[in-house]
Amino acid sequence: MRLCVPIPCFFHHEDFLSAIRQVKGFGFDAIETYNWKNLDLVAVKNTCAETGVELISMCTTEFRMTDPALRSQWLDGLRASCAAAKKAGAKRLITQVGPDTGAPRTRQHESIAAALRAAKPILEDSGVTIMIEPLNTLVDHPGYYLWSAVEGFEIIREVGHPLVKVVYDIYHQQVMEGNLIPNITKNLDCIAHLHSAGHPGRHELQDGENDYRVIFAAVDKAGYTGACGLEYSPLLPPEVSLREAKRLYGG
Repeated sequence: MRLCVPIPCFFHHEDFLSAIRQVKGFGFDAIETYNWKNLDLVAVKNTCAETGVELISMCTTEFRMTDPALRSQWLDGLRASCAAAKKAGAKRLITQVGPDTGAPRTRQHESIAAALRAAKPILEDSGVTIMIEPLNTLVDHPGYYLWSAVEGFEIIREVGHPLVKVVYDIYHQQVMEGNLIPNITKNLDCIAHLHSAGHPGRHELQDGENDYRVIFAAVDKAGYTGACGLEYSPLLPPEVSLREAKRLYGG
């Protein structure tokens, strides 16, 4: 498994292109980011090519999939985000599904699935994979709809398209569902990317209650060939934190 460095988590005030080069210097070959609107996407693509670092994913600009009345807005944002991803050289986009609107969950569930079905032509035209993201509602995202990865997998299978997947965040799912290794290894067909952080606190992996060496070994053994983003807020200096993650977990 490759470890992936989310640039915003570790480089708060540095130039994005310089951050790519530093990541390479730390021994990593994969990055991700969130908001792409202020980036020089061509320069990002060129710097990644120069350094041999892959931009794994970015985020869409619109997140409200639970409300059918806002579907066209989400689709417009997806079109723009897919174009940006192609320009930057990213093959995946993360989208959150939006808040729990108070409508029956079955209706919100279907609204998300319908939005993803409507997205198929956009995804096929661009070749970009969209990944919905289950998040925890107990600590970080109160009021969010999709807290269950199991429900996320159900949505992916209902939509049934190879460019529609889940980003499985180990930290969020430790908070909400646990059962991490079985939920990952039995659903690799639905997962395009992983995220990780130590729990509690969302800091370095080695400081939480999960043994990530065991988790990563099980996921590797199950045949996962993707990347895992180190999506945490470091307590150590960023360079020290990243070098220690590399030492402990490889990738």
